[in-house]
Amino acid sequence: MKRQNATIRLLSGIVCAVALAAFGFSQQSEAPAAKKTVHVIKLESIISPVSAEFITTSITKAEDENAECLIIELDTPGGLLESTRQITKRFLAAKIPVIVYVAPSGARAASAGVFISYAAHLVAMAPSTNIGAATPVNIGGGGGPDSTSALSHKITNDAVAQVKTLAEKRGRNAEWAEKAVREAVSITEQEALELNVINFISPSLDSLLAQIDGQEVEVADGFHTLSTSNVTVVVHEMNFRYRLLDKIANPNIAYILLMLGIYGIFFELSNPGAIFPGVVGAIFLILAFFALQTLPVNYAGLLLILLALVLFIMEVQIVSYGLLTIGGIISMSLGSLMLFEQPPDIFAPVISISISLVISFVLITAAFFVFAFSLAFRTHRKKVTTGTEGMVGEIGVAQTRLTPEGTIKVHGEIWKALCDDAIKKGERVRVVSVESLSLKVRKA
Repeated sequence: MKRQNATIRLLSGIVCAVALAAFGFSQQSEAPAAKKTVHVIKLESIISPVSAEFITTSITKAEDENAECLIIELDTPGGLLESTRQITKRFLAAKIPVIVYVAPSGARAASAGVFISYAAHLVAMAPSTNIGAATPVNIGGGGGPDSTSALSHKITNDAVAQVKTLAEKRGRNAEWAEKAVREAVSITEQEALELNVINFISPSLDSLLAQIDGQEVEVADGFHTLSTSNVTVVVHEMNFRYRLLDKIANPNIAYILLMLGIYGIFFELSNPGAIFPGVVGAIFLILAFFALQTLPVNYAGLLLILLALVLFIMEVQIVSYGLLTIGGIISMSLGSLMLFEQPPDIFAPVISISISLVISFVLITAAFFVFAFSLAFRTHRKKVTTGTEGMVGEIGVAQTRLTPEGTIKVHGEIWKALCDDAIKKGERVRVVSVESLSLKVRKA
């Protein structure tokens, strides 16, 4: 009887366990799915290696987190073609939809922004925005249909072919895109919608999410239907590294950091042990080289600037009567003008140093070294007033008769003296030279 009761209890326990497991599985299967997310980034700068890395990294992050799409709020005057190519290539290889949203009101997608917009799966513009003017600018500032340069035609034709390919890929107006490149035309958001350049006019991000809901786009893995009716918007800001690079990647700021770093190192080498100029100069140089890695540096120009530093340091160590300073100023001027290569494949002339900035630094440097040289020259020409050499030309009084030897008194000191002519005691004498510990004198 006891054995039967135990068996019954065991079977009852098994049945309960199975029932609880089934109930739990049913509850788990009926749990709501995780809420979808839409990633949003903002880009309000020129298209540079920094912005290209930020965009491509953001796409990868959105893919890894299985986001519904990535929305790029764009406001750019243009930038480098090579960086633009990196962005458009990443758009074409994206596994999730990438949407360009030219916003807020007053923003623009100019030059390189046209190519980025055409490469996106969907494009929207906020009211009072514009798009266009994608004509490449070559090193001489020319380009477009009026340029007779073979290089300019080559660049323009290449840009036209690229934008037409993107237009055909995304089903947008290829004819207008060619005009934007060849004729630098620019249009408003309403005209862009009518000409099939963009897909939507969206006053806000919420309205954009409502407009793209249910849209089918072709991504790298196939077709994807957007579902953005009930999503969580995740905004990704530039981290400190990107923000720092974006600020100091300006050619003028990079040049200022480089020059201040050179000045700091120069003053430290000129005054060993000062410490502060060397520390500050080293920090500025590190920041300058950090910025230069994102810019098309002409290393011949950089070497000329470093040569100027060497010549200035040599001027302090060697008396060249200003020749080394003149060489350093010339080297710095040429190096500053040559510091950045102006690549022919750009949409806007953004990689250049202000001429007034270069002239200011060169003039300040020249003024400093001319002042320092004049002080050194005057010191060199000044009569020695210390030591035995300082005795030459001084006036003394004969303490004894000099025939030809005797003693004189100069500056309150008694010296042994000799002269070619006899000098009476009490007569004034002038020191002609110093021989060992004796003074050769003559009558004053």
